[in-house]
Amino acid sequence: MERRQFLKGTGAFLLASGAGALAQGEGHSSRGVNGGGFYRFSLGSWTAVILSDGQSAPGPLLPNWGANPELQEAFRQTLREHFLDPEATRNNFNPVLLDTGQARLLVDTGRGAGAGGRLLEHLALAGYAPEDITHLFLTHGHPDHIGGLVDEGGRPIFPQAQHLMGQAELAYWFQNPSPAVNRALVPLRDRIRPVQDGEEILPGVQAVASFGHTPGHMSLEVLSQGRRLFIFGDAAGHFLLSLRFPQAYLGFDMDKELAVRTRARLLRKVSQERSLVTAYHFPWPGLGHIHPLGEGFEFVPAFFEF
Repeated sequence: MERRQFLKGTGAFLLASGAGALAQGEGHSSRGVNGGGFYRFSLGSWTAVILSDGQSAPGPLLPNWGANPELQEAFRQTLREHFLDPEATRNNFNPVLLDTGQARLLVDTGRGAGAGGRLLEHLALAGYAPEDITHLFLTHGHPDHIGGLVDEGGRPIFPQAQHLMGQAELAYWFQNPSPAVNRALVPLRDRIRPVQDGEEILPGVQAVASFGHTPGHMSLEVLSQGRRLFIFGDAAGHFLLSLRFPQAYLGFDMDKELAVRTRARLLRKVSQERSLVTAYHFPWPGLGHIHPLGEGFEFVPAFFEF
């Protein structure tokens, strides 16, 4: 066969294969390949899926993601040393799905489709429908975590799910409502069950108080057949600055001193336990380990498996 004919035939084959893969993706096959907006991995006897709610447009990283006035130049230097432009950095949004076989727990709902959120799109590509979710846990009440709770008519997007949120967090936002809370939480007031620190919301899934970023922020500790995953939510802060600089706080940490203490405590814990971790704004898929480094820590991404 002439080379031109061979390449033409090969191109047609690849095109057909790609079309088949695309059709499979559009059909929301549960056998989709990692990288299509979700990252699936085994956790003991369970399946865990890191879902992408998309990315923000590039913008200035400071002072929101490192707000200490005395550290601004050190922050900039550290970012540049790690190939990040302080003036044009993207933000990631990483909800998590835990599938135990009997229950499907979604942790946070993203920004909502009206705000550019892609959670539902990527949930479908991973092989799940909103009606499949049996439990829904909200780490805190910021808009990028609760924006996907309801549709434009105020109806729950996850109608079969038991909605859960930390008691202190829930009480704070109902006493100090924001526009996002009025839109998303208030219509579901009677559906949301308050959760206490240390409460097991599913067998092997325990709520962990991680106050500071917000008054009642909650993280989750997951254990399945000896494998451990810690879901930080926003308690871990920025994957680089919050770990390299133990005193660093975010511009939107509501209690900055408490947030710093909470991060130090949790980072020591997961480092000592060699636990897998995921954090809501770490570079997608935001899965890895925390390793001690000098006076601080570093995030070591898990090896990506297709």
